Amino acid sequence: MTGRIIAAMENPFVHIIGHPTGRLLNQREPYALDMDAILKKAAETGTALEINAHYQRLDLNDVACRRAKELGVRIAICTDTHHLENLDLMEYGVAVAQRGWLEKADVINAWPIKKLQAFLHAKR
Repeated sequence: MTGRIIAAMENPFVHIIGHPTGRLLNQREPYALDMDAILKKAAETGTALEINAHYQRLDLNDVACRRAKELGVRIAICTDTHHLENLDLMEYGVAVAQRGWLEKADVINAWPIKKLQAFLHAKR
C-alpha cells in the first residue's frame, strides 16, 4: 500500500490523499504502511494529506500530523460527509489537528481561496 500511495502522489493531478491509513475504528486495522516514507513523499511532491474527521476514521492520527508538520506537509481536514448532518463532525478533525500541533497555516482548507488555488496549481 505504501507504493500505491506514493505512486498516487507522483501524479500531478492528485492534490490530496484522503484517509491514507484506511482504518475504520473498531472495524478495520490501518494498512501496513511506511508512514514516514509517505510523509516524505508528500513533502517532496506537494501533496496534502487528509485528516478524516469522521469518528469512525480519525485518520491521520495526531502522531502522523505532528510528523507531517515537521516535514512541511500540508493537511486538509474533511468530514467524509455523505450526509449533511456529518458536517458537524469537523470538530473531531480539528481536535486531531490540535493534538498534532497543527496551526491554521498548516491546514489548506483554512487558507484564503487565492492561497489554496495557488497551492493546487503549483503541483501541476
